[in-house]
Amino acid sequence: MSSSKTSSKPKAKQYSKFIPNAPEDNRPLSLRSDLEYGKLTSKEYLYVSKHPVGEPLPTPIDDDPPYVIYLSTYLNFLILILIGHVRDFFGKIFKPKEYGHLVEKDGYAPWYDGFESFYVRRLKTRIDDCFARPIHGAPGRFIKCFNRIREGKTGYLYDGTSKECLNLSSYNYLGFAQSSGVCTDFALKCVDEYGTSACSPRLYCGTTDLHKECERVVADFVGKEDAIIVSQGYGTNANFFASIADPKTLVISDELNHASIRFGIRLSGAIVKVYKHNDMKDLENLIRNQIAQGQPKTHRPWKKIIIAVEGLYSMEGNMCNLSELINLKDKYKCYLFVDEAHSIGALGPEGRGICDYFSVDPARVDILMGTFTKSFGATGGYIAGDKYVIDKLRLNYITQGYSESVPPPVLGQIISSLNVIKGTLNPGEGQERLQRIAFNSRYLRLGLKKLGFIVYGADDSPVIPLLLFLPSKMPALSRMLYDLGIAVVIVSYPATPLISARARLCVSSALTKEDLDYVLTKLSEVGDLIYLKFSSGIAGGCKSPGEPPRWTIEDVIATNVEDCKKPKLL
Repeated sequence: MSSSKTSSKPKAKQYSKFIPNAPEDNRPLSLRSDLEYGKLTSKEYLYVSKHPVGEPLPTPIDDDPPYVIYLSTYLNFLILILIGHVRDFFGKIFKPKEYGHLVEKDGYAPWYDGFESFYVRRLKTRIDDCFARPIHGAPGRFIKCFNRIREGKTGYLYDGTSKECLNLSSYNYLGFAQSSGVCTDFALKCVDEYGTSACSPRLYCGTTDLHKECERVVADFVGKEDAIIVSQGYGTNANFFASIADPKTLVISDELNHASIRFGIRLSGAIVKVYKHNDMKDLENLIRNQIAQGQPKTHRPWKKIIIAVEGLYSMEGNMCNLSELINLKDKYKCYLFVDEAHSIGALGPEGRGICDYFSVDPARVDILMGTFTKSFGATGGYIAGDKYVIDKLRLNYITQGYSESVPPPVLGQIISSLNVIKGTLNPGEGQERLQRIAFNSRYLRLGLKKLGFIVYGADDSPVIPLLLFLPSKMPALSRMLYDLGIAVVIVSYPATPLISARARLCVSSALTKEDLDYVLTKLSEVGDLIYLKFSSGIAGGCKSPGEPPRWTIEDVIATNVEDCKKPKLL
């Protein structure tokens, strides 16, 4: 867990020197569009993302490492915590100036509680370069990370140079975050016509006709009567529940729901109950019990009961059991809210999200929420539902009166990317993007399983959590891959349980099959070096049933294209 020593000098070799079909670094940026979106090298590398109609959602099997890994993880954290507390104790005595924010002074309470801020001060700051690497440019197939060296405990020195890395760290699922192309042209056209703010002669109650067009396109895309757009994705959830819920409302939330949903529920004052992640039996028991008990103290019937879930969970990489959720909400007369921040655009034959993936009529889901920051290369979010619900939101949704409007160029990006996916703009391009991300997700996931890594999530999920467990392996994996020209996201506590740190690999349609082969090759080497291949094979990837996966990288690359196209991965 040593502090970062990232070199201030650019590496002599870039990732693009290691694989075929990679762009040359000495070309002008205007001629290097393949840096942002790789070219499809074979029609074989396409797949349609869809769940078989009528089949139940398979329960993801979470593989467990050997007990020695769990024991080592706990022991590692115990040692780090003991050393940290010892340093805090003596630091307050011998270096009082450095610990002034943790002790009382002149009758004032300390700025921070020593125990509550312990993780950030003693653990996170030592590996902060794994969580906060500044970048510049378009986050496409490749991403540019600023070179820097550590200065002091929390500071960095930058030399103005950057390193070009293969991008497995951005939510650019469909590769629309490009600096050139049809979406960029449309956004620039919106700048010319409307300017950069929402102020325009074409106003409808503070909203331009472009806003109205965007809401119409969004509603049509997700299959709802109407939609309302918001300038911030987090704020979409954080303010939504306050508009539809009150203390007489019960919200039943999945235990792994995003922080924005949790914050929004607390803000509304509604009563919240949590059920085990994706456990439909636990959910039904909770609903039955709450209907029987009623409201606290008065025991009167609930005004309404809302089930809040996510379509695709961004930390676990698995999906909600939409069919069973709809059956339960119909059976007990509840409302269903689905957060599609990560599933819209990334799942389904037409990219219309979790309903499209499961072949479910969107009319059976009461509220569909989503963001434009992932699949569409823009910003903001939306709420889609029946017209009478959206009409009410236009009056009492707090973001309507107390937040800024979505800027016209962002609206242009949203409208054009949705039209590309639907095929009304650049026919064929949208389908290729959708089928490429479906193939890439399955290809990388199956390759990791075959190599012996523990990965979580559903087969078709573009979010692939690779489990690390030990705290020392977080900086080791991140820094070694970075030196090899691969940028990944490291996730740890409090976003995940303390002992299940992971690398979250975010797949994009901008990546080529050759890119993924390079990633698998280098991950295999790093995994052997720092001992990350401890899968038991229970979750798949085995050559023979019951045997731990021990494929060579050559065998993986030779068989993976055919195997990843099977309905269920090995």
